[in-house]
Amino acid sequence: MAYLTLRGINKIYPNGFHAVHDFNLEIEKGEFIVFVGSSGCGKSTTLRMIAGLENISKGDFFIDGVRANEKGPRERGVAMVFQSYALYPHMTVYDNLAFGLMLQGVDEDVIEEKVNATAKILGLTEYLDRLPRALSGGQRQRVAVGRAIIRKVDIFLMDEPLSNLDAKQRVTMRSEITQIHRQTGATTIYVTHDQTEAMTMADRIVVMKDGYIQQVGTPYDLYFNPTNMFVAGFIGEPPMNFIEGYVKDGKINVNDNVIDLIAIADKEVVDKYEHEEIVLGFRPEAIKLVGKEDIRKAFKISCTVELTELLGDNTNVYVDIHGIKTILKVDPHDSPAVDAKLEFAIPFESVYLFDKHTEKRIKLRA
Repeated sequence: MAYLTLRGINKIYPNGFHAVHDFNLEIEKGEFIVFVGSSGCGKSTTLRMIAGLENISKGDFFIDGVRANEKGPRERGVAMVFQSYALYPHMTVYDNLAFGLMLQGVDEDVIEEKVNATAKILGLTEYLDRLPRALSGGQRQRVAVGRAIIRKVDIFLMDEPLSNLDAKQRVTMRSEITQIHRQTGATTIYVTHDQTEAMTMADRIVVMKDGYIQQVGTPYDLYFNPTNMFVAGFIGEPPMNFIEGYVKDGKINVNDNVIDLIAIADKEVVDKYEHEEIVLGFRPEAIKLVGKEDIRKAFKISCTVELTELLGDNTNVYVDIHGIKTILKVDPHDSPAVDAKLEFAIPFESVYLFDKHTEKRIKLRA
Protein backbone atom coordinates (compact mmCIF):
# COMPACT_ATOMS: atom_id res chain seq x y z
CA MET A 1 0.00 0.00 0.00
CA ALA A 2 1.09 3.57 -0.65
CA TYR A 3 -0.13 7.03 0.23
CA LEU A 4 -0.16 9.70 -2.44
CA THR A 5 0.00 13.49 -2.29
CA LEU A 6 -0.87 15.83 -5.15
CA ARG A 7 -0.06 19.50 -4.51
CA GLY A 8 -1.02 22.22 -6.96
CA ILE A 9 -0.99 19.84 -9.94
CA ASN A 10 -1.57 21.50 -13.31
CA LYS A 11 -1.55 20.18 -16.86
CA ILE A 12 -0.98 22.67 -19.67
CA TYR A 13 -0.51 21.34 -23.19
CA PRO A 14 1.85 22.94 -25.76
CA ASN A 15 -1.12 24.53 -27.53
CA GLY A 16 -1.97 26.37 -24.31
CA PHE A 17 -4.97 24.25 -23.30
CA HIS A 18 -5.15 24.10 -19.51
CA ALA A 19 -6.61 20.64 -18.81
CA VAL A 20 -6.13 20.42 -15.02
CA HIS A 21 -6.07 23.39 -12.63
CA ASP A 22 -4.45 23.43 -9.17
CA PHE A 23 -5.36 19.84 -8.24
CA ASN A 24 -4.76 19.15 -4.52
CA LEU A 25 -5.47 15.80 -2.87
CA GLU A 26 -4.17 13.52 -0.11
CA ILE A 27 -4.85 9.82 -0.68
CA GLU A 28 -4.44 7.47 2.29
CA LYS A 29 -2.90 4.01 2.10
CA GLY A 30 -5.39 1.43 0.90
CA GLU A 31 -8.06 3.98 -0.07
CA PHE A 32 -10.35 3.46 -3.04
CA ILE A 33 -10.61 6.89 -4.67
CA VAL A 34 -12.88 7.60 -7.64
CA PHE A 35 -12.43 10.54 -10.01
CA VAL A 36 -15.79 11.33 -11.56
CA GLY A 37 -17.08 13.96 -13.96
CA SER A 38 -18.27 14.58 -17.49
CA SER A 39 -16.08 13.84 -20.51
CA GLY A 40 -13.24 16.33 -20.83
CA CYS A 41 -13.21 17.35 -17.17
CA GLY A 42 -9.57 16.30 -16.66
CA LYS A 43 -10.04 13.10 -14.66
CA SER A 44 -8.19 10.77 -17.08
CA THR A 45 -5.45 13.35 -17.60
CA THR A 46 -4.90 13.51 -13.84
CA LEU A 47 -4.76 9.70 -13.67
CA ARG A 48 -2.18 9.62 -16.46
CA MET A 49 -0.04 12.17 -14.63
CA ILE A 50 -0.14 9.92 -11.55
CA ALA A 51 0.84 6.95 -13.73
CA GLY A 52 3.73 8.85 -15.32
CA LEU A 53 2.19 8.68 -18.79
CA GLU A 54 1.74 12.48 -18.88
CA ASN A 55 4.21 15.08 -17.66
CA ILE A 56 3.12 17.34 -14.81
CA SER A 57 3.27 20.95 -16.01
CA LYS A 58 3.26 22.47 -12.54
CA GLY A 59 2.97 21.15 -8.99
CA ASP A 60 4.35 18.25 -6.97
CA PHE A 61 3.41 14.58 -6.84
CA PHE A 62 4.59 12.40 -3.93
CA ILE A 63 4.45 8.63 -3.36
CA ASP A 64 4.98 7.75 0.31
CA GLY A 65 6.42 11.21 0.85
CA VAL A 66 8.98 10.95 -1.97
CA ARG A 67 8.65 13.36 -4.89
CA ALA A 68 7.89 11.35 -8.02
CA ASN A 69 7.41 13.97 -10.76
CA GLU A 70 10.41 12.78 -12.78
CA LYS A 71 9.99 9.05 -12.13
CA GLY A 72 8.88 6.83 -15.02
CA PRO A 73 5.86 4.52 -14.83
CA ARG A 74 7.97 1.48 -13.84
CA GLU A 75 9.65 3.38 -11.01
CA ARG A 76 6.34 4.45 -9.52
CA GLY A 77 5.17 0.93 -8.75
CA VAL A 78 1.77 1.32 -10.41
CA ALA A 79 -0.39 -1.05 -12.43
CA MET A 80 -2.95 0.39 -14.83
CA VAL A 81 -6.14 -1.05 -16.29
CA PHE A 82 -7.32 0.66 -19.46
CA GLN A 83 -10.77 1.03 -21.01
CA SER A 84 -9.67 -0.96 -24.08
CA TYR A 85 -8.41 -4.00 -22.07
CA ALA A 86 -5.05 -3.87 -24.00
CA LEU A 87 -4.67 -7.67 -24.10
CA TYR A 88 -2.25 -9.43 -26.43
CA PRO A 89 -4.61 -11.08 -28.96
CA HIS A 90 -2.20 -13.87 -29.93
CA MET A 91 -1.56 -14.94 -26.33
CA THR A 92 -3.72 -17.18 -24.17
CA VAL A 93 -5.22 -15.92 -20.93
CA TYR A 94 -2.42 -17.71 -19.07
CA ASP A 95 0.27 -15.98 -21.12
CA ASN A 96 -1.42 -12.58 -20.85
CA LEU A 97 -1.41 -12.92 -17.07
CA ALA A 98 2.14 -14.27 -16.97
CA PHE A 99 3.74 -11.86 -19.42
CA GLY A 100 4.66 -9.10 -16.97
CA LEU A 101 6.21 -11.58 -14.55
CA MET A 102 8.18 -13.19 -17.38
CA LEU A 103 9.68 -9.79 -18.27
CA GLN A 104 10.75 -9.41 -14.65
CA GLY A 105 12.57 -12.75 -14.81
CA VAL A 106 10.37 -14.49 -12.25
CA ASP A 107 10.85 -18.27 -12.04
CA GLU A 108 8.36 -20.38 -14.01
CA ASP A 109 7.14 -22.21 -10.90
CA VAL A 110 6.39 -18.91 -9.17
CA ILE A 111 4.67 -17.57 -12.28
CA GLU A 112 2.45 -20.65 -12.50
CA GLU A 113 1.53 -20.35 -8.84
CA LYS A 114 0.65 -16.65 -9.15
CA VAL A 115 -1.28 -17.10 -12.38
CA ASN A 116 -3.37 -19.91 -10.92
CA ALA A 117 -4.04 -17.95 -7.72
CA THR A 118 -5.05 -14.83 -9.68
CA ALA A 119 -7.23 -16.84 -12.06
CA LYS A 120 -9.01 -18.39 -9.09
CA ILE A 121 -9.77 -14.97 -7.56
CA LEU A 122 -11.22 -13.76 -10.87
CA GLY A 123 -13.03 -16.94 -11.89
CA LEU A 124 -10.78 -17.46 -14.91
CA THR A 125 -9.33 -20.89 -14.14
CA GLU A 126 -11.26 -22.69 -16.88
CA TYR A 127 -10.32 -20.05 -19.47
CA LEU A 128 -6.54 -20.05 -19.08
CA ASP A 129 -5.92 -21.80 -22.41
CA ARG A 130 -8.26 -19.53 -24.41
CA LEU A 131 -7.37 -16.56 -26.59
CA PRO A 132 -8.98 -13.16 -25.83
CA ARG A 133 -11.26 -13.38 -28.90
CA ALA A 134 -12.93 -16.45 -27.36
CA LEU A 135 -13.91 -14.51 -24.22
CA SER A 136 -16.85 -12.26 -23.44
CA GLY A 137 -16.28 -8.57 -22.70
CA GLY A 138 -16.58 -9.17 -18.96
CA GLN A 139 -14.09 -12.04 -19.07
CA ARG A 140 -11.59 -9.96 -21.06
CA GLN A 141 -11.93 -7.16 -18.51
CA ARG A 142 -11.20 -9.66 -15.74
CA VAL A 143 -8.01 -10.69 -17.55
CA ALA A 144 -6.99 -7.03 -17.78
CA VAL A 145 -7.61 -6.59 -14.05
CA GLY A 146 -5.77 -9.85 -13.34
CA ARG A 147 -2.75 -8.68 -15.27
CA ALA A 148 -2.62 -5.67 -12.98
CA ILE A 149 -3.12 -7.40 -9.62
CA ILE A 150 -0.73 -10.29 -10.33
CA ARG A 151 2.18 -7.87 -10.06
CA LYS A 152 1.35 -7.16 -6.40
CA VAL A 153 1.97 -3.42 -6.78
CA ASP A 154 0.96 -0.84 -4.19
CA ILE A 155 -1.05 1.39 -6.53
CA PHE A 156 -3.80 0.37 -8.97
CA LEU A 157 -5.00 2.88 -11.56
CA MET A 158 -8.18 2.14 -13.51
CA ASP A 159 -9.35 4.32 -16.42
CA GLU A 160 -13.03 3.72 -17.30
CA PRO A 161 -12.52 -0.07 -17.10
CA LEU A 162 -16.22 -0.96 -17.34
CA SER A 163 -17.40 1.41 -20.08
CA ASN A 164 -17.31 -1.27 -22.80
CA LEU A 165 -19.48 -3.73 -20.83
CA ASP A 166 -23.24 -4.09 -20.89
CA ALA A 167 -25.33 -3.10 -17.86
CA LYS A 168 -25.41 -6.56 -16.26
CA GLN A 169 -21.67 -7.09 -16.72
CA ARG A 170 -20.94 -3.69 -15.20
CA VAL A 171 -22.87 -4.56 -12.04
CA THR A 172 -20.98 -7.87 -11.72
CA MET A 173 -17.57 -6.32 -12.37
CA ARG A 174 -18.23 -3.48 -9.91
CA SER A 175 -18.61 -5.97 -7.09
CA GLU A 176 -15.65 -8.04 -8.29
CA ILE A 177 -13.30 -5.03 -8.41
CA THR A 178 -14.48 -3.97 -4.95
CA GLN A 179 -13.76 -7.47 -3.63
CA ILE A 180 -10.32 -7.51 -5.28
CA HIS A 181 -9.52 -4.18 -3.62
CA ARG A 182 -10.44 -5.61 -0.23
CA GLN A 183 -8.26 -8.66 -0.81
CA THR A 184 -5.20 -6.78 -2.08
CA GLY A 185 -5.48 -3.68 0.10
CA ALA A 186 -3.76 -1.66 -2.64
CA THR A 187 -4.32 2.07 -2.97
CA THR A 188 -6.69 2.37 -5.92
CA ILE A 189 -7.66 5.32 -8.12
CA TYR A 190 -10.58 4.67 -10.44
CA VAL A 191 -11.79 7.01 -13.20
CA THR A 192 -15.37 6.98 -14.46
CA HIS A 193 -18.08 9.27 -15.84
CA ASP A 194 -20.72 7.02 -14.22
CA GLN A 195 -21.86 8.41 -10.87
CA THR A 196 -23.42 5.04 -9.94
CA GLU A 197 -19.99 3.39 -10.13
CA ALA A 198 -18.55 6.20 -8.04
CA MET A 199 -21.25 5.97 -5.36
CA THR A 200 -21.13 2.18 -5.02
CA MET A 201 -17.35 1.63 -5.10
CA ALA A 202 -15.55 4.61 -3.59
CA ASP A 203 -14.25 5.34 -0.13
CA ARG A 204 -14.06 8.94 -1.33
CA ILE A 205 -15.11 10.62 -4.56
CA VAL A 206 -13.39 13.50 -6.35
CA VAL A 207 -15.93 15.38 -8.50
CA MET A 208 -14.32 17.35 -11.35
CA LYS A 209 -15.57 19.91 -13.83
CA ASP A 210 -13.56 21.77 -16.48
CA GLY A 211 -10.27 20.70 -14.91
CA TYR A 212 -11.18 21.89 -11.39
CA ILE A 213 -12.04 19.86 -8.30
CA GLN A 214 -15.61 20.69 -7.28
CA GLN A 215 -15.79 18.60 -4.12
CA VAL A 216 -14.03 15.71 -2.38
CA GLY A 217 -15.91 13.51 0.05
CA THR A 218 -17.54 10.20 0.86
CA PRO A 219 -20.52 9.11 -1.25
CA TYR A 220 -22.76 10.08 1.69
CA ASP A 221 -21.22 13.56 1.93
CA LEU A 222 -21.60 14.27 -1.77
CA TYR A 223 -25.17 13.03 -1.87
CA PHE A 224 -26.49 14.79 1.23
CA ASN A 225 -24.09 17.73 1.51
CA PRO A 226 -23.18 18.94 -2.01
CA THR A 227 -21.24 22.21 -2.05
CA ASN A 228 -22.68 23.52 -5.30
CA MET A 229 -25.27 22.93 -8.01
CA PHE A 230 -22.93 20.94 -10.23
CA VAL A 231 -22.23 18.32 -7.55
CA ALA A 232 -25.87 18.26 -6.47
CA GLY A 233 -27.01 17.70 -10.05
CA PHE A 234 -24.29 15.23 -10.99
CA ILE A 235 -24.63 12.87 -8.02
CA GLY A 236 -27.95 11.05 -7.80
CA GLU A 237 -30.24 9.25 -10.23
CA PRO A 238 -32.56 10.84 -11.21
CA PRO A 239 -30.61 14.04 -10.55
CA MET A 240 -31.62 16.73 -8.09
CA ASN A 241 -34.40 19.04 -9.24
CA PHE A 242 -33.68 22.76 -9.46
CA ILE A 243 -36.38 25.44 -9.39
CA GLU A 244 -35.60 29.12 -9.83
CA GLY A 245 -37.57 31.59 -7.79
CA TYR A 246 -37.64 35.24 -6.71
CA VAL A 247 -37.43 36.30 -3.06
CA LYS A 248 -39.91 38.92 -1.91
CA ASP A 249 -41.06 39.65 1.64
CA GLY A 250 -39.11 36.65 2.93
CA LYS A 251 -40.81 34.24 0.55
CA ILE A 252 -39.60 32.43 -2.58
CA ASN A 253 -42.07 32.94 -5.39
CA VAL A 254 -42.10 30.06 -7.90
CA ASN A 255 -44.77 30.98 -10.43
CA ASP A 256 -48.05 30.29 -8.60
CA ASN A 257 -46.30 28.68 -5.59
CA VAL A 258 -45.02 30.61 -2.59
CA ILE A 259 -42.36 29.11 -0.32
CA ASP A 260 -41.66 30.65 3.07
CA LEU A 261 -37.87 31.22 3.18
CA ILE A 262 -38.06 32.37 6.82
CA ALA A 263 -39.14 28.85 7.80
CA ILE A 264 -35.75 27.33 6.85
CA ALA A 265 -33.20 30.17 6.75
CA ASP A 266 -31.75 32.61 9.28
CA LYS A 267 -32.58 36.30 9.06
CA GLU A 268 -29.24 37.28 7.49
CA VAL A 269 -29.85 34.83 4.62
CA VAL A 270 -33.40 36.10 4.14
CA ASP A 271 -32.18 39.71 4.13
CA LYS A 272 -29.28 38.98 1.76
CA TYR A 273 -31.51 37.44 -0.90
CA GLU A 274 -34.47 39.81 -0.60
CA HIS A 275 -35.38 40.93 -4.15
CA GLU A 276 -32.89 38.41 -5.57
CA GLU A 277 -33.30 35.27 -7.66
CA ILE A 278 -32.51 32.04 -5.85
CA VAL A 279 -32.45 28.34 -6.77
CA LEU A 280 -34.33 25.75 -4.73
CA GLY A 281 -33.18 22.13 -5.01
CA PHE A 282 -34.73 18.86 -3.88
CA ARG A 283 -34.13 15.22 -4.68
CA PRO A 284 -36.88 13.29 -6.51
CA GLU A 285 -37.19 10.67 -3.75
CA ALA A 286 -37.40 13.25 -0.93
CA ILE A 287 -40.95 14.34 -1.72
CA LYS A 288 -44.19 13.21 -0.09
CA LEU A 289 -47.54 13.06 -1.86
CA VAL A 290 -50.18 15.26 -0.24
CA GLY A 291 -53.08 13.10 0.88
CA LYS A 292 -50.95 9.93 1.02
CA GLU A 293 -48.68 10.67 3.97
CA ASP A 294 -48.66 12.62 7.22
CA ILE A 295 -46.93 15.86 6.26
CA ARG A 296 -45.51 18.37 8.71
CA LYS A 297 -42.91 21.10 8.30
CA ALA A 298 -42.90 20.92 4.51
CA PHE A 299 -43.46 23.11 1.48
CA LYS A 300 -46.43 22.14 -0.71
CA ILE A 301 -46.29 22.53 -4.49
CA SER A 302 -48.99 21.89 -7.09
CA CYS A 303 -48.17 20.48 -10.53
CA THR A 304 -49.48 18.54 -13.55
CA VAL A 305 -48.34 15.02 -14.42
CA GLU A 306 -46.82 14.73 -17.93
CA LEU A 307 -45.29 11.22 -17.97
CA THR A 308 -44.73 8.24 -15.68
CA GLU A 309 -42.08 5.49 -15.79
CA LEU A 310 -42.77 2.36 -13.76
CA LEU A 311 -39.39 0.91 -12.75
CA GLY A 312 -40.59 -1.84 -10.42
CA ASP A 313 -39.50 -0.62 -6.99
CA ASN A 314 -40.52 2.96 -7.77
CA THR A 315 -42.11 5.17 -10.41
CA ASN A 316 -40.49 8.24 -11.93
CA VAL A 317 -43.14 10.93 -12.38
CA TYR A 318 -42.35 13.79 -14.75
CA VAL A 319 -44.37 16.85 -13.80
CA ASP A 320 -44.87 20.44 -14.90
CA ILE A 321 -44.86 23.09 -12.17
CA HIS A 322 -46.48 25.86 -14.17
CA GLY A 323 -43.79 25.73 -16.86
CA ILE A 324 -40.97 24.18 -14.79
CA LYS A 325 -40.11 20.54 -15.60
CA THR A 326 -39.40 18.33 -12.57
CA ILE A 327 -38.99 14.62 -11.74
CA LEU A 328 -40.55 12.98 -8.69
CA LYS A 329 -39.94 9.45 -7.42
CA VAL A 330 -42.96 7.77 -5.82
CA ASP A 331 -44.12 4.37 -4.65
CA PRO A 332 -45.34 2.34 -7.67
CA HIS A 333 -48.69 1.82 -5.92
CA ASP A 334 -49.16 5.59 -5.85
CA SER A 335 -48.42 6.17 -9.55
CA PRO A 336 -50.65 9.03 -10.76
CA ALA A 337 -52.38 9.23 -14.13
CA VAL A 338 -50.97 11.34 -16.96
CA ASP A 339 -52.51 14.86 -17.04
CA ALA A 340 -53.62 14.49 -13.41
CA LYS A 341 -53.29 17.42 -11.03
CA LEU A 342 -50.90 16.54 -8.23
CA GLU A 343 -49.78 18.18 -5.00
CA PHE A 344 -46.56 17.13 -3.33
CA ALA A 345 -44.58 18.34 -0.35
CA ILE A 346 -40.86 18.88 0.21
CA PRO A 347 -39.93 18.39 3.89
CA PHE A 348 -37.92 21.30 5.30
CA GLU A 349 -34.93 19.03 6.00
CA SER A 350 -34.84 17.94 2.32
CA VAL A 351 -34.66 21.45 0.86
CA TYR A 352 -31.43 22.82 -0.65
CA LEU A 353 -30.91 26.44 -1.64
CA PHE A 354 -28.27 27.75 -4.04
CA ASP A 355 -27.07 31.20 -5.03
CA LYS A 356 -28.13 31.60 -8.66
CA HIS A 357 -25.00 33.55 -9.66
CA THR A 358 -22.24 31.60 -7.87
CA GLU A 359 -24.18 28.28 -7.84
CA LYS A 360 -22.81 27.68 -4.34
CA ARG A 361 -25.00 26.12 -1.69
CA ILE A 362 -26.59 28.45 0.85
CA LYS A 363 -26.33 27.39 4.49
CA LEU A 364 -29.72 26.81 6.09
CA ARG A 365 -30.76 26.33 9.69
CA ALA A 366 -29.80 22.93 11.09
